[in-house]
Amino acid sequence: MSNGLIISISGPSGVGKGTVIEKLREMFPDCAHSVSVTSRPPRGSEQDGVEYYFRTKEEFEELISKGEIIEYDQYVGNYYGTPLTPLLKMSGEGRNVLLDLTVPGSLALKEKFDDTVTIFLLPPSMEELRTRLSGRGTETEDLIEKRMAQAKGEIEKAVKFDYVVTNHEVEQAAQEIASIMKAENCRFKRSSDAVETLLAQ
Repeated sequence: MSNGLIISISGPSGVGKGTVIEKLREMFPDCAHSVSVTSRPPRGSEQDGVEYYFRTKEEFEELISKGEIIEYDQYVGNYYGTPLTPLLKMSGEGRNVLLDLTVPGSLALKEKFDDTVTIFLLPPSMEELRTRLSGRGTETEDLIEKRMAQAKGEIEKAVKFDYVVTNHEVEQAAQEIASIMKAENCRFKRSSDAVETLLAQ
């Protein structure tokens, strides 16, 4: 059995990564979702092990020292990282794994796992991104300004990703990513076993 795809979706805060991944998991119930670890406190009704694994800064640093974090970075003063063991287990079971990572996180993961499929999710416009951030109702105007400034720097790095999808609407963005997943599964390097089997007959 071949390993499942590792699909990393990145983009600026507020672009809708979590919502698009939710839609993809509705479309593909067998798809696994790698839950990130963060040192930021939960927002609203967020639960440990669902949206994120919530850990203290000290606990996060201990995971780094044990080699249990594949990649991590800091965003607005908090750690975000990808736990190693669950990702290897899910991919090894042949399941496609969806990750919601920061931009540096996706690029670092690609360096360690060359087969990772990286997708950059763009907002339709900067104005729409600001509207979405304001609509969350969880951040101060000052933090929104910081996130908008960070977004421009992140969007400049879209050129380093395998694919770019604009999130005009959740259903449309999810359908485009579904097409990418289907195409990636048809790549020769993932279908070579089938070719070899036919040739051996």
